[in-house]
Amino acid sequence: MIRINLLGAPKPKNKRGSGPAVNFDMGEPSSPKMKILLVLVIVLAINGTYWMRQDRQKQSIASKMQTAEQKNRELADVKQKYLERQRQADSYKRRVDVIDQLRSAQAGPVNLLNTIGDTINSTEAVWLNTMKDNGPNVDIEGMALSTDAVAALIANLQKTGYFKTIEIKETYQDETYKEMQAFWFSLTCEKGKS
Repeated sequence: MIRINLLGAPKPKNKRGSGPAVNFDMGEPSSPKMKILLVLVIVLAINGTYWMRQDRQKQSIASKMQTAEQKNRELADVKQKYLERQRQADSYKRRVDVIDQLRSAQAGPVNLLNTIGDTINSTEAVWLNTMKDNGPNVDIEGMALSTDAVAALIANLQKTGYFKTIEIKETYQDETYKEMQAFWFSLTCEKGKS
């Protein structure tokens, strides 16, 4: 067997079977080999530290992801229950609105009669002969003792807020009553949004 001494150290004598002596000559501390080795060690240490930190972040993100998915499943169940309750509440509200609408439509003529009756009773020297509810309009015919009483009736009807506009169709003096003045009047009242 041939032995080559790469280190240049003298071969020890009388030491058979002990194997070659390995000696690493790193050179001087400022040698280029030492600088490269130092840079490699630093780079490997930084790279290892960075890799360990990334691995920890990966594990942390994975555990947070599992927690978030679990919470998402729980919240999905809660959301579904909430939406079902919301649909039930909307259905109930629609039913109540329909009932209220029917009640208000049922009370509509009563409110109209009460409003006009109270207004006529609070206006002096005015009597009604007919009143017709024609959908958006109400036609009123009656008799008053003076034109001022008709004007007062119109003013009182406007004050109720039930009518948008009030127009006089016609008014004339009735000649059949000789002992007093009597004026026939005809009004058209447009209902307001109520």
